[in-house]
Amino acid sequence: MHLIWIFFVYIIVTFVIGSYCILATTNLVRALIGIEIMMKAVTLLLIIAGYASGRTSLSQALVITLIVVETVMIAVAMGIILSAYKHTKSLDTESLTNLKG
Repeated sequence: MHLIWIFFVYIIVTFVIGSYCILATTNLVRALIGIEIMMKAVTLLLIIAGYASGRTSLSQALVITLIVVETVMIAVAMGIILSAYKHTKSLDTESLTNLKG
């Protein structure tokens, strides 16, 4: 049980790092990396929660679903970022105020 608390501390630290990465930058790619780090923390949380409750098969199914959703989300977000870069020639979030339609 002591090992599970170590993992929970690691999950919290990883989630805080991802949140900081999103909040502290104006670069869209760095924000996307922060979202990816936060998703990895949630994935680890699901795995540890499944191990602690004894329902590893349910947690594995949820993690696989989360990985699929995460992949689709990252692909769509990267497409939006590339489109914004194409129009503004910048990855800065402050330059996105000029986008219309």
